[in-house]
Amino acid sequence: MAIKKDPAAGAPASGRRAPGRRAGDHGRYGRLSRERVLATALELVDREGLSALSMRRTGAELGVEAMALYRYAAGKDALLDGLVEALYTELEEQLATSAEAPDWRDELHRIAAATYRVALDHPHVAPLLATRMLAVPLARRPLAVLRDHERILALLERAGLDEEATVMAFRAVTGWVLGYVLGDLRAMVDNPDEPEPAFRLGLHRMPARELPCLRAAAPTLARPGAPEGLAAGLDALLDRFAPGTDSVPGTGSVPGTGSVPGTGSVPGTGSVPGTGPSTE
Repeated sequence: MAIKKDPAAGAPASGRRAPGRRAGDHGRYGRLSRERVLATALELVDREGLSALSMRRTGAELGVEAMALYRYAAGKDALLDGLVEALYTELEEQLATSAEAPDWRDELHRIAAATYRVALDHPHVAPLLATRMLAVPLARRPLAVLRDHERILALLERAGLDEEATVMAFRAVTGWVLGYVLGDLRAMVDNPDEPEPAFRLGLHRMPARELPCLRAAAPTLARPGAPEGLAAGLDALLDRFAPGTDSVPGTGSVPGTGSVPGTGSVPGTGSVPGTGPSTE
């Protein structure tokens, strides 16, 4: 919206807006776009956390009033969904920079590793990959999210799984990757300024008699699982659904030797993959 001029004085009329804050969609860095709005919101959350996100604050970062953003995002909830979209778009960009693996299993590993990197690059936003998407119906999820779903389903179909086994494997794979990422982002340190490891983790707050296993495992749990742990768990899942296929080199996992899905071991045909014939 153009600022009206006083024809007599040749200056902005009274009630003009403060410099750097505009009602229109031309901000401090040029004309607004959905991509620019989401990128700015992402930068804000990366820097200050989710609590800093609002339409007003995002507008201020862009040099416009909050009202100027509503043509690009209907409100804060839309901004949150847009952050998820931004991460999946970044995932697509990362995958595009390297060649697709010819083997379906290798390609799933490539997708999982890229998802891990993107999530750890944006630790304040990564929890939204679960919380926001669980609240959004499938058909209303951003296209970048749906393309990720499509990519994984197509790879599992290439493995020779039937429709039911494909869906089961899809849920297992996506749940594992997301859960592993969120596990590595958990707050484990109680007092980062404490040099003594036990007090740093706050083990003195945990009853020794009631929680002996958890106290013993806490130092290891506090360390990030790293991409190697993600790959090992993914191989274990894939061996369950598609035994007999090659695992990713260097992960140390041994593929299963059970029957191939579609020959009597697919869920829904009387037995579970890798467990042999049903005894029912």
